[in-house]
Amino acid sequence: MSLLTIASYNVHKCVGTDRRFNPGRVTEVIAELGADLLALQEVDRRFGRRIGLLDMMELERRTGLRHIPLSMIPQGQGWHGNALLFREGEVTSIRRLSLPGGEPRGAAAVDLRLRGVRLRVVATHFGLLKQHRLQQCGAILELLAQEDLPTLILGDLNEWRVGRRSSLLPLHQSFQCSQFSPATFPSRLPLLPLDRILGWPRGLVRELEAHDSALARVASDHLPLKAQLDLEAAAAHGGTGLVPRAA
Repeated sequence: MSLLTIASYNVHKCVGTDRRFNPGRVTEVIAELGADLLALQEVDRRFGRRIGLLDMMELERRTGLRHIPLSMIPQGQGWHGNALLFREGEVTSIRRLSLPGGEPRGAAAVDLRLRGVRLRVVATHFGLLKQHRLQQCGAILELLAQEDLPTLILGDLNEWRVGRRSSLLPLHQSFQCSQFSPATFPSRLPLLPLDRILGWPRGLVRELEAHDSALARVASDHLPLKAQLDLEAAAAHGGTGLVPRAA
């Protein structure tokens, strides 16, 4: 009962590998996941008015997942395209962060109470350039240092390198699963681990895997990434200090 299924999925604005716009099949892939907590990227149009692309009422009917309102724009569904949904619990705080870099990117830090356990979830989508991703790591570390809570980072972090070459190096000292992750891109022949589920403290995240189904390979250019969240590990956290402020 202490395990919840969590997932992250870049839906590529609901355009599949066949170049067809089809939000319905994205909804079906999400239903396959059976997630209790889900971060989505690219849920809004990128240019013009950032209108949401998914039918959130139908998604809730199919999956039981409720959409947390992050957009500051009417008819939008995400913060810089990042959406967060959950099955049950309580939202206690939402903070929206515009990330540094050469293109509009953002992160939403949402504090939740799940089955009585406090948890912070950061939904984000990093930039394409290494120097920008390093800056974006620093901005998120600054945000997380403000309060000590068990934390998940869910999103497309656009990094495939490991070790000292990785732009996620600032996260490695604290977050589990930050260096090694299953390949999720491109969805038809996954080679690169662009999508990440990171957890702190260690032991928070288990059983990390890509969701590779026939429908997932066509619905988006990314496969979803999913894992198990151990609420007992979150509840046992005694406030020993999260991450240092970025230099």
